Amino acid sequence: MAISKASAQWTGGLKDGKGTMKPAHASEAAFTLGSRFEGQPSSNPEELIGAALAGCFSMALTVGLEQAGLKPKSVTSSAEVHLDRQGEGFAITSIELSTTASVAGVDNAKFQTIAEETKKGCPVSKALAGTKISLKATLAS
Repeated sequence: MAISKASAQWTGGLKDGKGTMKPAHASEAAFTLGSRFEGQPSSNPEELIGAALAGCFSMALTVGLEQAGLKPKSVTSSAEVHLDRQGEGFAITSIELSTTASVAGVDNAKFQTIAEETKKGCPVSKALAGTKISLKATLAS
């Protein structure tokens, strides 16, 4: 099976330093203390986790819908990753995953069932099993 690679580098101290994260085959993402904890522009590790979950879920939902004999037109997903203080450190405490899919010939109940099963089976969801992941799935009309 495939092995995915990424790298990161941090230069300087915590407050005055800066870092970069780089998936092997994608653009580099810069981050700082301010972009991670103070809402300043740039990226952070939690954004990449959210992007990984949203991407994996979108692809996995497409597979789940196809296995149910449906033909999805599009699946768009997003994730809000919550980083909170826990004791002396920080933890990702929850992720709000939202998806909207355009799929002909499926009722909302069946769509919701497939979406929930997808959330349980998505490889990135499994990797994040220690984090509460909520799902809001919308069937586009």
